[in-house]
Amino acid sequence: MFEINLQGKVALLSGVTSGIGFGVAKMLAKAGCAIAGCAMDQKDSAAAKHFVNAVEAEGAGVWYQQADVTQPAEMEVFVKEVLEQFNGGIDILVSNAGKNFFEGALDCEESQWQQNMDLNLSAHWRLAKLCKPYLEQRKGLIIIMTSNHASATIPGCFPYNVSKTALTGLVRSLAIEWGPEIRTIGIAPGFIDTPGNQDWFDSFPEPEKEKQRTINLHPVKRLGSPEEIGGWCVFLASEYAAFASGTTYLIDGGRSALMQDS
Repeated sequence: MFEINLQGKVALLSGVTSGIGFGVAKMLAKAGCAIAGCAMDQKDSAAAKHFVNAVEAEGAGVWYQQADVTQPAEMEVFVKEVLEQFNGGIDILVSNAGKNFFEGALDCEESQWQQNMDLNLSAHWRLAKLCKPYLEQRKGLIIIMTSNHASATIPGCFPYNVSKTALTGLVRSLAIEWGPEIRTIGIAPGFIDTPGNQDWFDSFPEPEKEKQRTINLHPVKRLGSPEEIGGWCVFLASEYAAFASGTTYLIDGGRSALMQDS
């Protein structure tokens, strides 16, 4: 049977306690990878314990620390502690943490713009720089989580779409400047069944009706799962994807194939 075995590798992930980050951590652990994760949840919170238990259930090593990716000092400490926990090595960085900032180009406040850019763009660059020396030693991989909003968007999703588009440029630059020792790849998920997307549906007067309308716009007739995005990360971290770098993969169930919504 065809298998991908990542035993002996260490993955550092941000935003691991829910949604896509949780699904990625679970799938990497299933492939044998040890997981070091951070998020905003406290270490003794139910969400953090759920993450740790899920990784342990796959038989993988795990370590969790509360950290804010927008705070450089906190992330420096986090990376240092990861190195101490896992004998000085990082093989895979999945820079995932992010948040929706949905306004409009006119209504967006300066503070919202800055918060969005700090979390959804700058934090990815800073974390990649912190991990670079250790990834180089192991010829590692950086995966940056962007969004389908990087290639097409809808009204009212500014400035989120701007930062996610910019991440595709970050992927290209890191791949060019840090290769061949480090491969850098972007993943742009479409509608994934996460709490964040459910919040989006809940903002409509009839959430379930809006969710079904969205589902119907996908040729696959469903939303994606966090584990499916995790499966892509497992593949990209394997020897079978060793020629992939500098590109961003759009994983949206065929949603972008439609010329219009009607």
